Amino acid sequence: MTQMIDLLTILPVTILVAWGVLLLVADIWIPRDRKGITAVLSVFGQAVALGLVLAQGGQRLSDFNDMAVLDGFSTFLQVIFLASGITAVALAYDYLKRMEIERGEFYVLMLFSTAGMILMSQAANLLMVFLALELLSIPLYVLTGFARPKLESEEAALKYFLLGAFASGFVLYGIALVFGATGHLDFAGIVNAIQTGTTNPILLVIGSAMLMVGFGFKVATVPFQMWTPDVYQGAPTPVTAFMSVAVKAAGFAALVRVFLLLFPSMAEQLTPVLWVLAALTMLVGNIVALAQTNIKRMLAYSSIAHAGYLLMAFVGYGNGLVAQNVVASTLFYLVAYGVTSFGAWALVIMLEQQEGVGLQLDDLAGVGKKYPWLGAAMLVFMLSFAGVPLTLGFWGKFYLFRTALQAGYAGLAIVGLLTSVVSAYYYLRVVVNMFMKPGEPVLKINPWVSIVIAVCAVAVVALAFVPGSVLQLALSAVLVLP
Repeated sequence: MTQMIDLLTILPVTILVAWGVLLLVADIWIPRDRKGITAVLSVFGQAVALGLVLAQGGQRLSDFNDMAVLDGFSTFLQVIFLASGITAVALAYDYLKRMEIERGEFYVLMLFSTAGMILMSQAANLLMVFLALELLSIPLYVLTGFARPKLESEEAALKYFLLGAFASGFVLYGIALVFGATGHLDFAGIVNAIQTGTTNPILLVIGSAMLMVGFGFKVATVPFQMWTPDVYQGAPTPVTAFMSVAVKAAGFAALVRVFLLLFPSMAEQLTPVLWVLAALTMLVGNIVALAQTNIKRMLAYSSIAHAGYLLMAFVGYGNGLVAQNVVASTLFYLVAYGVTSFGAWALVIMLEQQEGVGLQLDDLAGVGKKYPWLGAAMLVFMLSFAGVPLTLGFWGKFYLFRTALQAGYAGLAIVGLLTSVVSAYYYLRVVVNMFMKPGEPVLKINPWVSIVIAVCAVAVVALAFVPGSVLQLALSAVLVLP
């Protein structure tokens, strides 16, 4: 019975990994010009895993001596990860053929990375956190350089690998220090050691700070964001879209689970640091984005700024009265940001005629007039990024600001509000170029990319009228300590 519970808890991960291995072998016999079969099979595996996640919704299980846990928090995030994986495949199918880099292992690597993200959301042991981090990261290093022999892609992969390995070192060293301070790697044992006072407080503070640095690299907070613009620009655009949504969600999954469950007692020491990191991330991301003329780099700095908004709500994690609001507002914003971001990146993919060509803001001239529906969709996405009312992004920022105010950080909320106003300039500049500058763009309208754009645009607007339903799901996503 115990073995059955163990398997049920990590069943989606098991399916993705097993399906990825089988697909890697099967791809050998799939002709080079029919790799779409591999794409369809990868979507099938993710769809099966997604169906199992939805079927398991509401259950609370733990497995393998409480190394991983299934709770509302992990279930919510698993839906985000699997939906992101399916969407990324839809965006990649035509793109890989158009750029002449179509290879079946792309979809297999996507499966393995998604499996790592799911395991990250379920981790209830610091060793499991590290293993999940590596499982999600290593395939992404390869995917970033997938456009070889393009120099920009190879350079991005090398930068991502070196800085990712550096960040993993911080996480591993932090885990070692926490183990040295408490004598435990499992969450329950660490919490018990902290509550009974049988810890080395200095090692514990340093260890938790090391973990924060490592996770900060993954979610791209300042000053750990230096890899983001170059990697986002150099990587194949579907990979960039996947990273901007799913990797950020996985990083915050680890940050929320580890710090909310293990280190609420460290909040007094860590909160000032988190406050400064959140403020700097919002300021740097938005201000530097103003100077960008390449849309991929602009969206990269935008992604950094959105990490700052998420971190703003997390600053008050040590306040037990708002802890659940921290979780709910973070999950809600990840949904709002994910839908908006995938829609915007899908439009970028449609604009990109060759690798890195067609991505200057001036290349958007005339798109809104010649393709009105694309212009309207981009307007929706840019307004949602900026947090304008009647979009899902508005409600995402509203709940983040509310959480920060409830925790008593009005100053940080004001910084967030002012930087949101600044961001409206570079977001609306995209729309101005599309509608108000003359041009004769020629775009190849791909059906799968078009579907992603249409679905995301409708979701951004439609869900803005029923935000309470999404928020209720986020509020029910409770963290469980095994």
